[in-house]
Amino acid sequence: MKGIVLAAGKGERLRPLTDDRPKVMLKVANKAIIDYVFENIYPFVDEFIVVVRYQKEKLMEYLGDEYGGKPITYVEQVEGEGTAKAIYSAIEYIENEEFLAVNGDIYFEREGIKTLLQSFKKSSADAALLVKRFEDLSHFGMVEVEGELVKSIREKPGAVSGYANLGIYLFKPEVFEFIENTPQSQRGEYEITDTINLMIKEGKKVTYAVYEGYWNDIGRPWNLLELNEYILKNHLQHSIKGIVEEGATILPPVEIEEGTVVRSGSYIIGPVKIGKNSKIGPNCFIRPYTSIGDKCHIGNAVEIKNSIIMDHSNAPHLNYVGDSIVGENTNLGAGTITANLRHDNKTIKVEIKGKFEDSGRRKLGAIIGHNVKTGINVTIYPGRKIGSNSFIGPGVIVDKNIPPNVLVVAKQEREIIKR
Repeated sequence: MKGIVLAAGKGERLRPLTDDRPKVMLKVANKAIIDYVFENIYPFVDEFIVVVRYQKEKLMEYLGDEYGGKPITYVEQVEGEGTAKAIYSAIEYIENEEFLAVNGDIYFEREGIKTLLQSFKKSSADAALLVKRFEDLSHFGMVEVEGELVKSIREKPGAVSGYANLGIYLFKPEVFEFIENTPQSQRGEYEITDTINLMIKEGKKVTYAVYEGYWNDIGRPWNLLELNEYILKNHLQHSIKGIVEEGATILPPVEIEEGTVVRSGSYIIGPVKIGKNSKIGPNCFIRPYTSIGDKCHIGNAVEIKNSIIMDHSNAPHLNYVGDSIVGENTNLGAGTITANLRHDNKTIKVEIKGKFEDSGRRKLGAIIGHNVKTGINVTIYPGRKIGSNSFIGPGVIVDKNIPPNVLVVAKQEREIIKR
């Protein structure tokens, strides 16, 4: 069976982290999102077909031609938006056999695929989808079921409970005929859920499987922090492959890769994951649910808590990084501080595509893009974004989002008085 992985999206809601790369390449717990997808469908497929478009060259270079000995084929998404068009892009590579189609920007575990296959075969269905019960379906498509079959799929019905569509499907090849007849939705996309509704109207058998495990639709920056916490809490193995100097304190579980040195005076409370060839300390405090990538530097008098620090990035001295995401090749100047809590204790809102969305989190720090440099004593308000390739001058208070590719300086009024 072939597995189609949908990875063409721009990830607009995840900017600035997706300014220069597909969102499926963003790392969580030091591994790209798409690696988790491949890992969990690997036992069930013999070939991967990856649908690409935005920044496709970077993704193709990252993945290469095979994964674990199984070939990868790349296809560019055909003209038009939406999951139906994305799946249709792979039509010439699907022969007369059933296939798996999975959104590339979600996290799930392989038990879900196993359960879906069992339901699909047991019902001799034409299509099957994985669902999960939520108490609030405001942000999900609602799957209405009757017995073993799906009756219909409705878009975001509001704050009601029920089964949500998780973006994981099994199809027979005849689905392509229905995709060809799928109309454009109100938001200008060709939705695979509309295709499935067409199949149901035509009397095709569409079944479902209920997934009880962890699932995350990684659409907004704080979803990365949620997933990072889950993986570190549930899948981290205590392993010290680097060097830990005498006088450093490590409270398991902590994973430290080869080439990393933890200097004396460092205090690390797991679960924490640290990549290869990084320099930690001396005299820093790394708190739970933090992942630090390869070739990073976390230095003297630095505290990091519940954050993602991507490869080649530095918080070298006198920094506090809380509930934040720091992109690749970013350097925080001495005294750069990320605030993560409002004085009124209200949940933090983040500007997403021009509108403020409630993150639902009482604590949320900065979302900092790639190749960012901050000067000394920079202060960043909760939930603020700094665009990639931007420079923030000394003493700047970041109380608004900073676009990419800019230099921000603080104007200083001075009076010099003769003594």
